[in-house]
Amino acid sequence: MPNPGLSEDEMLEALRLVSEYGSITEAARQIGLKRETLQSRVNKAREKFPDLSDRKPEGHRVKGVSTLYDAEGNVKAQWVKSTEDEKRAEEAREAAIRALAASIPRAKPVPKPSAGLAHLLTLYTFTDYHVGCLAWHKEGGDDWDLEIAENLGRDAMSALVAGAPSSDEAIVNIQGDFLHFDGLLPVTPTHGHVLDADSRFGKVVEVAIRLIRSLVSQALEKHRHVTLLICEGNHDLSSSLWLRKLFKALYELEPRVTVHDSELPYYAIAWGTNLLGFHHGHLRKNEQLPALFAAQFRELWGQSKRTYIHTGHRHHKEVKELPGAEVHQHPTLAARDAHASRGGWFSERKITAITYSTTHGEVATNTVVPEMVEAA
Repeated sequence: MPNPGLSEDEMLEALRLVSEYGSITEAARQIGLKRETLQSRVNKAREKFPDLSDRKPEGHRVKGVSTLYDAEGNVKAQWVKSTEDEKRAEEAREAAIRALAASIPRAKPVPKPSAGLAHLLTLYTFTDYHVGCLAWHKEGGDDWDLEIAENLGRDAMSALVAGAPSSDEAIVNIQGDFLHFDGLLPVTPTHGHVLDADSRFGKVVEVAIRLIRSLVSQALEKHRHVTLLICEGNHDLSSSLWLRKLFKALYELEPRVTVHDSELPYYAIAWGTNLLGFHHGHLRKNEQLPALFAAQFRELWGQSKRTYIHTGHRHHKEVKELPGAEVHQHPTLAARDAHASRGGWFSERKITAITYSTTHGEVATNTVVPEMVEAA
């Protein structure tokens, strides 16, 4: 039985405070009450009013309850504050992706090019490409929109392929943040920062799919086998996932294309005596990556003589030889947006193709800057 010294109003007020401040600890701190005292009141309120904590939408967790009472203390209205259960939401998204992928027309196999150099692999890296970003030359020095992103990406890839060795193997590396925003609203997915966006999300999706198909098609014209790697970025947490699943279904009947499918934002591919690692750079600093990859990919790490880890995220080039691995931070080909311009962040716009030998590691690098293809 509730403590006769504790009124219903006091119990309901305890629930309201926890709802308002999000936790018992914070509510107690805000009103200057001992946490144990407020906890006791909340427990008694839940015993007397169990329905207040049970009403919530399917797939949501209760964050708190707000209740409106009349002058006699009767409940007039009630709001249950809830948050979407992330695990269930993720399961629902993946189920939708699988259902959509099942009906995607599969790409037809493309004839192989003539035999190339079997001991070489060429890595084409597009990082922080920000399809859907809008940039103005008066702020950042160059313009950027959907049309520019598609045309420049296609032409830059053409120049890289033309200058690369005829290696049998290639990796088209979408190194994260390929899309500027991750849904109908032009905001960052984790912090909700408003972004400068070009056009509707549907158009952004169309351009992203067309461009990735173009990159893979151009690689297939020169290389006998292509691995498509789509890394998670902090701007495209969900989009990187559905893009990966979509292209895996699209190339299901193309034996010359492998879509690297990993649920973790850390990716590893063995090439001869080399370990090629990939991470966008939004979750771990570059200096932390060798130890992480050694632990995460213990067997591949132990078999390799050289390890190269590729990152992006910071929009500028940096190559560091760290214990156990060389970490290659790639620059971006995209123009600076208002955020980067006002923050005073500069980097040379460029894109590279790096060629690796099965036994000797990195043996060639090919670089393209925008002026090379814009003037053509």
